[in-house]
Amino acid sequence: MITNSGDIHGSGSDREILSTQRSSYSTSSPMEAAAGVSAGSDGGRRPLRVFFLPFFARGHLIPMTDLACRMAAARPAEVEATMVVTPANATLIATTVTRAVDAGHAVRLLRYPFPDVGLESGVECLGTVAQHDAWRVFRAVDLSQPIHEKLLLEHRPDAVVADVPFWWVTDIAAKIGVPRLTFHPVGIFAQLAMNNLYAIRSDIIRDGVAAPSVIVPGMPGKEIAIPPSELPEFLLQDAVLSMEWDNIKAAQLAGFGVIVNTFADLEKPYCDEYRRVDARRAYFVGPVSLPLDSAVHRGGDGNVDCLEWLSTKPSRSVVYACFGSWACFSTRQIRELALGLEASNKPFLWVVRSEDSDGLWAPEGWEQRVADRGMVVRGWAPQLAVLAHPSVGAFLTHCGWNSVLEAASAGLPVLTWPLVFEQFINERLVTEVATFGARLWDGGKRNVRVEDADTVPAEAIGRAVAGFMEGGERWEKMRARAWELAERARAAVSENGSSWRDLHRVIDDLTEANASRVHSNGDS
Repeated sequence: MITNSGDIHGSGSDREILSTQRSSYSTSSPMEAAAGVSAGSDGGRRPLRVFFLPFFARGHLIPMTDLACRMAAARPAEVEATMVVTPANATLIATTVTRAVDAGHAVRLLRYPFPDVGLESGVECLGTVAQHDAWRVFRAVDLSQPIHEKLLLEHRPDAVVADVPFWWVTDIAAKIGVPRLTFHPVGIFAQLAMNNLYAIRSDIIRDGVAAPSVIVPGMPGKEIAIPPSELPEFLLQDAVLSMEWDNIKAAQLAGFGVIVNTFADLEKPYCDEYRRVDARRAYFVGPVSLPLDSAVHRGGDGNVDCLEWLSTKPSRSVVYACFGSWACFSTRQIRELALGLEASNKPFLWVVRSEDSDGLWAPEGWEQRVADRGMVVRGWAPQLAVLAHPSVGAFLTHCGWNSVLEAASAGLPVLTWPLVFEQFINERLVTEVATFGARLWDGGKRNVRVEDADTVPAEAIGRAVAGFMEGGERWEKMRARAWELAERARAAVSENGSSWRDLHRVIDDLTEANASRVHSNGDS
């Protein structure tokens, strides 16, 4: 059963998402509903109804929710944004949606059941599933196709913004005669690199993981070389993505366009190349996390005590260490990281995954030894608020795209420790192109398969963190570059900035497409 959660109601801590009936979307006549317009009680036109379908991962869900809220805020009387999510994922974005509704913006939730793939109740995204059960989440993606089709045929929105894995939405949207846009939570640099590497995938597989670094073909600007062991696994062997790649790309090119969470000044000239080769229309609307008015509870209930702790530390003295909610370290590596942060003799705030929060990894007496200068957050942290805190001076990161973008937006230099998928590609953007970060370690074998990578020793971690935080000419250059990017990010989302213009262009283009459809329906 597909249930509709309408606006968020209530006040203070008693707010909750209240279920409403399907009728909240059926106030117009059948022709008007199909056409996507209706006369309101004042005789005006109904807002453009845009549905957003995110993949089952926080790194996709959160930025897409930010995008939906920004579109609704950009044109309050013209856009109604609906997040189409499963129940447990709805709870992760409830606070963000509440704030949008309180501000008078038309943002709604439409909940549909998470497919039965053998997971416990309430486990519906990669950030909460055990590593050995991650395949079940991808199985749920496949099983979502008929649910999405039923939902879209029933509600008939005026446009659909769907995440990359949901390639079938292009055909469903065409069936009901509305535009489908693909949302990309990964940056342009990595997208172009993976596209171009996929074209030579057979050569990469033939040469094997032990082959010399692969030169990424067709990239504008600086030559980019990556060892095969650091490439996404779908480029090296058959995997879920390699089997769906052609469908994903065909659906993207056949769709109305692509929305990407990036800003032009971070990824030029790659944005120009992307517009030319990879989408009918491309809209670069990021960072969608800006402005930071709802940073503390974005993405769930985080540990806010860490913000108070940060306020006790000197300006730019703390290194923030966080490696995302998906990839995991071995117990041995976590121990080395703990000892390395201790050896750095620098204040640190370290976020560990819920699965690693039992404390069994901590060396004996470690927490007592670092208690005066270190804090461990177990589970979810308010990362945007942390990065914006004046006490934070650097970010030790896995180079997930959201983290890269948020670091640039906050003006923080980064130490890179990529782990999986496109993170090694993102690292090249940070260290070789945008030049606001440096690698943590160059002393051993790195691999997208965490189990095949060498353990980074505590001594190397401590030395890298200490050296990075103590400054020097190289660090000052990276910090200056990070501050420059932060200024450009803020300018991009401000009125008449590049991302601001693209966001309004999305709305204008969809409104024009909707008007053309209405006119066509009226003539038929």
